[in-house]
This record gives sequence, C-alpha cells and structure tokens, in this order.
Amino acid sequence: MICSIQSLGVTGIQGSNVVAECFISNGLPGFDIVGLPDAAVKEARERVRAAAKSSGLAFPVSRITVSLAPATQKKAGTHYDLPILIGILAASGTVRRPSSSSAFLGEVGLDGTVRPVCGVLPMALAAKKEEIRYLFVPAENAAEATLARGPAVVPVRTVQELAAMLNGEIPIPEEPL
Repeated sequence: MICSIQSLGVTGIQGSNVVAECFISNGLPGFDIVGLPDAAVKEARERVRAAAKSSGLAFPVSRITVSLAPATQKKAGTHYDLPILIGILAASGTVRRPSSSSAFLGEVGLDGTVRPVCGVLPMALAAKKEEIRYLFVPAENAAEATLARGPAVVPVRTVQELAAMLNGEIPIPEEPL
C-alpha cells in the first residue's frame, strides 16, 4: 500500500513543497526514512510509532518505507512527524486518506500530543502558492499560519483528535483569521 501526504519544509527563509510517500509491504518488520533526512527526521520513526500506540491507533507491524520528496532537498526538523504518521495510518487503512489538497505539519509527542514547530509562516505561504486548501498545523501555530491568508488552517491538538477528524467522526474546525 502506498499513500502520499502533502507537507512543507523550509529552506533558508523560503517554504517549499515536500511529499511524504509511505509504502507498507510484507516482509520483516522495519521502518526506514529516505530523502536526505537529518537526525531529527530519522528519529521520527520512534516518535510516530509511540504516538500512534499511545493514541489507541493500530500501527502496522510490516516493512515501512517513507520517502520525503524531492530527494535532492535536505529535510531538517521535527515538523515531518505528522505527515509521516498520517501517511502510515492512511496506507494501513487506520484512517481515511486525506484529500490531496490537504497538507500536514507538526511534531508528535510520545503521548500523541501535537507540538508546535518553527517556520510555520513561510510554510503557510508556500501552501498558499501550491494552492493547498487545508493546512493541518499544531494548535499553538494555528494563529501564525492564518497570517498567510491562504489555505484554511486546521489546529490539531492530538493525534487521536486528528484521526477522528479524518475518519469523519468529529467536525474539522478551522482557525479564524
């Protein structure tokens, strides 16, 4: 199963489009992240696994490969945690696949909380340029993201809340401008 999730990155002071492609296959369980990730991005493996399990969500015991594209661009920071987690959960069928016009960013805590990240305004401006319709961000970053006056900003507090939103169990509230 393959699932691609839109995300964003920052290079210098410019936001850029990044796609988290998640592939789940049979074989010995493993979890690899490719696409020029730094140490913080590679450590997402443990954060997303723990966040899913502590949120009561099924995490696949399979061979998992995550590619952060474009592979030529260096990826740094913890804001890729949320798109990696959503990609894995969607590829395994735990949550519904989000719309291709949605983008995700945020660090996940081991307890399933979604923590704020740096560089949200440049990423929100990039989302506007890429014509993203919904931008899912940590609740503490939501006001900053609305300054781009671009996509509808959806504040996320926990992984469990986001899974319920994606599965249509609770409404998706937007952050006011």
